[in-house]
This record gives sequence, structure tokens and C-alpha cells, in this order.
Amino acid sequence: MFKGFSRSATEFMAELRIHNEKEWFEPRKEVYMSELYRPMKELCAVVSGPFMKISGMMAKAGRIYSDPNFPPYRKYRDNMWIVVKHETYDWSKTPSLFFEFSAEGAVFGMKLTYPSAAVMENFRQKIISDEGVFFRQAKSIERAGIKISGDEYKRLKPCPVPEAERFFRLKNISMTVSIPADDDRLYSPELADHIIKVFKKLLPVNELFEELAAQAAAEKLALKTAALVQQEISMPEAPKEDFMW
Repeated sequence: MFKGFSRSATEFMAELRIHNEKEWFEPRKEVYMSELYRPMKELCAVVSGPFMKISGMMAKAGRIYSDPNFPPYRKYRDNMWIVVKHETYDWSKTPSLFFEFSAEGAVFGMKLTYPSAAVMENFRQKIISDEGVFFRQAKSIERAGIKISGDEYKRLKPCPVPEAERFFRLKNISMTVSIPADDDRLYSPELADHIIKVFKKLLPVNELFEELAAQAAAEKLALKTAALVQQEISMPEAPKEDFMW
């Protein structure tokens, strides 16, 4: 059962950012296990529970050990995370419900970090043809204190609907709530209920982007298949009669 984080958890993460080395970490490993690793595993079990009946959904709590093959080449991560998402090969190209804990506090919600251009184009076409469904969802999400943001294209996409213009600018998207390290809510068992409430609010958007990603993948496969068929049709036929050069 998740009992909440202790304030020593954020203090540990702040010190780890400065002393990112085995010699500092190993004598304090039990602090990591008791104040971060086990609470994160417990929190993952609680917040993922309501979503595990959805077909293909999985949940995972990350560990602090960093992959030395990727930037910034540090021994340990300076954040801890939980994801609840549909099984996939490339996590960054499909949406995730997530929770991230660091020295600064917590950020949680839904994010789609590196969607393909086709996914965002499908999204743009969807929101201008769904009779305002997404716009109403977005207003409800923001009234709940959830921030909608994302990286923007340098050149604005043509937008036929003024209400959609802010979304046409985005080349990825996140919908998040932040709790700073000095906020008592971060150290309360009720944090789990808060995360679940936000996840449930964002689930329809998460599922929308999951569908759009599947649609884009199907379209890509259809184009590839059509190209292969055309290539086969275009290949010259072998001689029907035997001959010698």
C-alpha cells in the first residue's frame, strides 16, 4: 500500500544530481530502496489498477540506473517515473499516462513525445471534423487544472477553424499537472488518488492518440504494400522459352 513519499526522497534526488557517482550512491543505496524504489513500485500498483482491464494496457515503474549508452552519460537518473500505456515497441511514438518524480517535485498526466508527422496530421483532421468534441474535452481538462502544451512548429500549419489554431501549432503534446517539492500533497498517501483522478480525466485523449497512431501505422503499411505490388507488376517477365546466349 502506498503511504506517500518522505521529504528525504526529494532531498536524496537533489544530492544525487550533484554526486552522480557510485562511490556516493552505494553507501546510500538503502535510502534509495526505502524512500524511492519501494514507494514508486507501490504507487505504480495503485495508480495502474483501474486501467489494467483495458485491452493491451501495461504499467511499469522505472529504476534509477541510467543507460550509459545514451546522453547525458550519467550513472544514475535524476528522476523516477511510472508509465501506464498500451504495449508497444517504441514508447515515444505512442501516448503514455505517466508520473515523474524528481528533486523539483512531481509531474504527471499524459504525453506523446515523438509522434510521427502522420499522427499529428490525423489529429488535426480529427479535431476539425468531430463537431467540437475535442474542444469540449480540452476545456474540461484545463478547468480541472491540467496544462495542455507541446513543442511548436516553426511554420504554422494552415488552419480552417480558429478554435483549432493552438492545436495546429503542436508537433507533440502533453497534458500535465505539477506538484512542487515544497507542496505537502507530494508527501501524502492521497497523492495516489490525485494521480488516478487525472489519469481518468485524460484517458479518452490517451485512447484517441492511441487510435490515431494505429491509423497512421495502418496507412503506412498500406502504402508500403501498394508500392511492393506495383514493383512486382513493373518487373519484366522472364522469357517463356529456353534459349542460350
